[in-house]
Amino acid sequence: MKKLFVLIVVLLFATSVTFAKTSQSLDVLPLMSSQSAQQNRLWVGTFQLAWNDLMDGIVNGPVKFTGGTPALVKALNKQTFKAEDLSESSYYKTYGETSPELKVEIETAIKEKFNETSDILDGMDWSKGEGKYTVYAMLKKDFKFMTAFDKLKPARFARSLSKVNFFGIGNNSEKILDDMVRVLFYNSSNDFAVAILTEGNDVLYLYRTSDNKSFDKLYADMQNKESEYMGNREFASKDELKIPDINLYKMKSFDELCGHRIKGTDFEIDQAIETVDFKMNNEGVKLKSEALIMTKMTALLPTEVSKPRKFFFDDTFVMFLQEADKEQPYFALRVYDVSMINKTGK
Repeated sequence: MKKLFVLIVVLLFATSVTFAKTSQSLDVLPLMSSQSAQQNRLWVGTFQLAWNDLMDGIVNGPVKFTGGTPALVKALNKQTFKAEDLSESSYYKTYGETSPELKVEIETAIKEKFNETSDILDGMDWSKGEGKYTVYAMLKKDFKFMTAFDKLKPARFARSLSKVNFFGIGNNSEKILDDMVRVLFYNSSNDFAVAILTEGNDVLYLYRTSDNKSFDKLYADMQNKESEYMGNREFASKDELKIPDINLYKMKSFDELCGHRIKGTDFEIDQAIETVDFKMNNEGVKLKSEALIMTKMTALLPTEVSKPRKFFFDDTFVMFLQEADKEQPYFALRVYDVSMINKTGK
């Protein structure tokens, strides 16, 4: 009986460790429609920009693998996010035969356009060779809110025991801060969304929900609820706003795309990488994301709200970044454990 009890305890501990790893990791997704077992996850359109150029500039058509094309590749081939969904000043992309000269060209371009350096180029093999091509993209955003929000007292986020930094609008905040916030809807203390205005053309959407859906479905839900909302859309003097600081960095290698010969060519994808460096505080947002795809030669094989509302994003929530004159976002993040996410930051 004692041995059975010990075995049960060991199994419960192992299960809890597995659950903790699943719930607290941060996953980078290739598509807004991608599913993930991770509670914390994000998407940014950079990898899709690179994939589009792989299709249009190198493969000259949809990417298909010999031996069968997986669902992810078919979804990427639909090009649901394109350069047209961004202002030209927000991205840089190029492609060509792999060479040291192409590496220098990319480094020079991102330095001149964004005053940035790359986190991934130095780790790649830039030697020339038959069937070796490189596709590269960088998406860069750096914008301020119209006025800096107040820094609020550190507090716990959801189930975490550790405290994190928050910013927003409190009872004693200046009225000017209210003007930056547009209420999309407020159905309850666990179901609401706001839009934050910035100095430029970018809009920050924050949607409080625990629904564990893909980003495209969450975005559609937010839009539907906004269209149906009949309440007060003004951020009232008694309303409050509370948003956590975010500081994350993540590199993702999409290994499932590598090692398969592309039909109609003599090469395969050798590297498929995306990085995301994201920071948000009371002043604004900074985002830098890179994507790189490299190929190599392969063998020829097959109403007015009456009570004060608290817009506290202190539990699971989703955020989207979108340019005001575009039809879809270029960035999405689901925050389940903000402390874990912030540990990934540089």
